[in-house]
Amino acid sequence: MSLTAPRQAPAPQTPRPPRTPRVPRRARTRRPGERPNFLAGLGSLVWLVLVGLPLYVLLAATLQSRPDYQKSGPLGLPRHLTLDNYLDVFDNGFGRYFLNTAVVTVCVVALVLLLVPPLAFAVVRGARPGTLRVFRLFLLGLAVPAQAVIIPMFYVISKAGLYDNLIGVILPTAAFCLPICTLVLTGTMREIPGELYEAMTLDGASTWLVFRRLVLPLSRSGLSTVVVFSALQAWNGFLFPLVLTQSEDTKVVTLGLYNFQTQYGVNIPGLLAAVVLSTLPVLLVYLFARRALIQGLMGVGGK
Repeated sequence: MSLTAPRQAPAPQTPRPPRTPRVPRRARTRRPGERPNFLAGLGSLVWLVLVGLPLYVLLAATLQSRPDYQKSGPLGLPRHLTLDNYLDVFDNGFGRYFLNTAVVTVCVVALVLLLVPPLAFAVVRGARPGTLRVFRLFLLGLAVPAQAVIIPMFYVISKAGLYDNLIGVILPTAAFCLPICTLVLTGTMREIPGELYEAMTLDGASTWLVFRRLVLPLSRSGLSTVVVFSALQAWNGFLFPLVLTQSEDTKVVTLGLYNFQTQYGVNIPGLLAAVVLSTLPVLLVYLFARRALIQGLMGVGGK
């Protein structure tokens, strides 16, 4: 008689489901029910025509002589390409206008960068209760258009002896840039965590050191937005140079475009060539700073 226990049968194992092979993204094909979006393609084509047609009219006119442009029209193909329009632009003093505009733009940006960061830092970290009231009063400048104060501005600039001087254009242009630039930079500085301020304060850092080592490096996007905005406002300024300057030595690019309009007609190819040259700096600034500009504007509606 055997005393060994009977062996138990092994439990049946459930078979694993087969793995589905992964299809690479590039090898994936369109589903049978999907159809190409012809409406979106048509809309993109229409948008391309709407954007490209004005650029073609602008560039094609600058490469034609004035008689050829009058014969072919704005949509005609240029027959004889020439660069005489660009040369005529510089012969009419465009280089001096360009230099004056550059001086005004650089000075306006420098003044804004000198005044706006400390002001925004005082608004964000100011402990006095009247700081917010002053900031709200300061933002009232957003509701005052330049056309409403141009006569008092002309009187003040004339009494100060700055009429027909580039300084008389720089100061009011920078003043009208301060409210919106302060608003943008304040929104950016409010995104900095308060723990960083407390950590530097516990380490014994002064207010100036916190501002220089912490606030300015973390506010680069807002500073870039301020620089781009103030530069565009100064470069495209028209009202203040028109009213506060008179001589040829103080004219800027926007006023220099009048030289291509006479009592007998308008030199359209020469005028468009001047427009192309005047928009190149603005286009370059936008291409290199568009990402920082968008990031800085996103911080306006922060805490």
